Amino acid sequence: MEPLRVLLVDDHALFREGLAMLLAGRSDIQVVGQAEDGQQGIEMTRALSPDVILMDIEMPHCNGLQATEAIKRERPDVHIIMLTVSDTEEHLFSAIKRGAEGYLLKNMDPPQLFAMLEGIRRGESPISGVLAAKLLREFRNPETTATPESGLQEELTPRETEVLELLVTGANNREIAEKLDITENTVKIHLRNILEKLHLRNRIQAAVYAVRTGLVEPHVGEGGG
Repeated sequence: MEPLRVLLVDDHALFREGLAMLLAGRSDIQVVGQAEDGQQGIEMTRALSPDVILMDIEMPHCNGLQATEAIKRERPDVHIIMLTVSDTEEHLFSAIKRGAEGYLLKNMDPPQLFAMLEGIRRGESPISGVLAAKLLREFRNPETTATPESGLQEELTPRETEVLELLVTGANNREIAEKLDITENTVKIHLRNILEKLHLRNRIQAAVYAVRTGLVEPHVGEGGG
């Protein structure tokens, strides 16, 4: 299995170097570069083609949100995970809207980070249970709930709807596969079809959309998806 190629984008050199040293101890992860701001992150993404970017938010010149939007426009295949001290709803929602596929806080333990990176390889979107709860609470509010689009529910197959319902609980691919008695590869296929049909970029956006439109009922969980 090829190592996961990771680019670090953070304006704090000590944090960057410490994280690089931590990840260097893993044979399944390769830190391919370090950028000190969003603009450099954009340029290094073009040059290095990483699989995953661990992106800070508050940075000079070009912040992480701006860089995420620019990178996803050019390279939608690159997985961008926000790794930040900010747990504000504003930053969380803005990051997901701009295409980030995960949102982690810097106070997490190393084993949690490793587990999240392993999940990315399986097509999962890392987000802590607390932040997932904030996300779903926001889109469960009457003020933000939209009417389902005409014909949308008919576009998803019954199995795809079941996958989406479990996705909203925070279940990861393995947990979805076990509950539905299907393989993880089949789960990935269903998720890809769901994203294509809903015209969304990642599973977090799919979960938010499903709750916001009333497509499925929100049941906030602590799962790893």
